[in-house]
Amino acid sequence: MDGTFYLGDKLIRGALEFLDVVKSQGKNFLFLTNNSSKGPRQYVEKLRRLGVNVDETHVFTSGEATALFLLERYGKTKLFLVGTKALEETLCSYGHTIEWRDPQLVVLGYDTEVTYEKLARACLLIRRNLPYIATHPDINCPSEEGPLPDTGSFIALIERSTGRLPDYVVGKPNSLMMQIVSKRFNLPTSKIAMVGDRLYTDMEFAIRSGAMAILVLSGETTREDLERSSTKPHLVVEDIAVLARMLERG
Repeated sequence: MDGTFYLGDKLIRGALEFLDVVKSQGKNFLFLTNNSSKGPRQYVEKLRRLGVNVDETHVFTSGEATALFLLERYGKTKLFLVGTKALEETLCSYGHTIEWRDPQLVVLGYDTEVTYEKLARACLLIRRNLPYIATHPDINCPSEEGPLPDTGSFIALIERSTGRLPDYVVGKPNSLMMQIVSKRFNLPTSKIAMVGDRLYTDMEFAIRSGAMAILVLSGETTREDLERSSTKPHLVVEDIAVLARMLERG
């Protein structure tokens, strides 16, 4: 979403027009985000403030995908969380509980409220070989001021301290989120297009899942990045304003 549909608190050029075209053509749509620092409700509130009429069924986060993954793999769990209050609420809404002293596993998210105490405790628990799950691998989160350290940066910090990488990274480019989307809309992945601004998450996610990969250059990826990368999207456009015009023309 950040870098594709909006940047910080500003809609990207053509955002509303793109959504209007999608709706007018009777296509389903979903805002799919790796950013686990907020829950669906917060995203809906932000989108509505920006003039976008959506509800929580139109948003799916890596935090929700992580909650579902934990249920499938471990059942309802007691977990230690490096994450925001919003991520905590998302995980607890699926029956998980937050535990500081004796958790079953560690979950690492994009924690914009991070403290040294939380990171230190996570490292101690990870050294005990508890299962260690990250919500997503993004290194930076785009902002109006510039890239900010995201979960992937925390992963690197923890690896330097403990020598361990996560046992499982749930969000894009992992195909788990696409499997859930495919079931929700009762569509094969070949009928789904993924529009995003990152090669190593959004585009890899689409390609691995068998969906159409559409890269916008309004966020993290530059043309120079694209030329150097082995990941090749099916379509590259400057922003979703260009994509809206292409959809209108058919």
